[in-house]
Amino acid sequence: MAAISNSIAFLGPLGTYTHEAALFFAERLGIEDPDLVACASFDEVFDCVDRGRTAYGVVGKENSLEGPVTATLDNFAFRSGAVILGEKVVDIHHCLVLHPDAQRADITTVASHPQGLAQCRRFLNENLPGVATIAVASTAESACIAAADPSVAGIANALAAQLHGAKVARTDIEDHLGNQTSFALIGRPGSAPQLTGPRTKTSLALFLQVDRAGSLSMILSEFSYAGINLSMIQSRPTKQQLGDYMFFLEFFGNVNDPAVTTCLNCLRMKLREVKVLGCYPVE
Repeated sequence: MAAISNSIAFLGPLGTYTHEAALFFAERLGIEDPDLVACASFDEVFDCVDRGRTAYGVVGKENSLEGPVTATLDNFAFRSGAVILGEKVVDIHHCLVLHPDAQRADITTVASHPQGLAQCRRFLNENLPGVATIAVASTAESACIAAADPSVAGIANALAAQLHGAKVARTDIEDHLGNQTSFALIGRPGSAPQLTGPRTKTSLALFLQVDRAGSLSMILSEFSYAGINLSMIQSRPTKQQLGDYMFFLEFFGNVNDPAVTTCLNCLRMKLREVKVLGCYPVE
């Protein structure tokens, strides 16, 4: 059964930063009443798109503090045929959220996603010293827990607090105010372009024929000869054997540009696979 054209899978529950990005993409796509499908993991988001349960999905790509989202990279490389259709950078502003009737003194536990806890470590040490922390599946889930238990504080965004009935006790508690996450809108291969933007970015996954000295230098030299400036390069294990790696790369440019086409064709002659993960507009 074909996916409903207004359906978007995202990492739930409601109120995650992925939910924020999904709402942005829905607006950009001109979807007034999106059918938002909450998933328990990014793996499930990819499955929704690959199996046609939803037309689109939203997954985290990279955090400015924690680096690339490995679950997303592994899906692109090894599990999924989905492609990137767009990108959105979301500013991450964490809040301390409590039960509506709770006070700071009532808190015996702080719950949040592991990254949320790590990104607010200084605040917790200074304001809630000695209070136990527990990891949960998402920042939004921590808002759900806090809304139901006066002894638990959550670290989430203001949207999650509003949606799940918690109150915001403190805003902007993150240790680094420049914290940002880039999210990708994904769809099935062959999806017609739906978004526009002033620049185009291309994402690739590159697989070596064999692991040998100079492989990365060879790859980089092709981009250098073509005058292409890479904006990201990340190695990931192929999961075949220890020390065997593949590479993710991103650059601003279009696969239809002559220089890019020549570069990719040269790489295809030297590598086992050049997988184009997406050529998409960015703001």
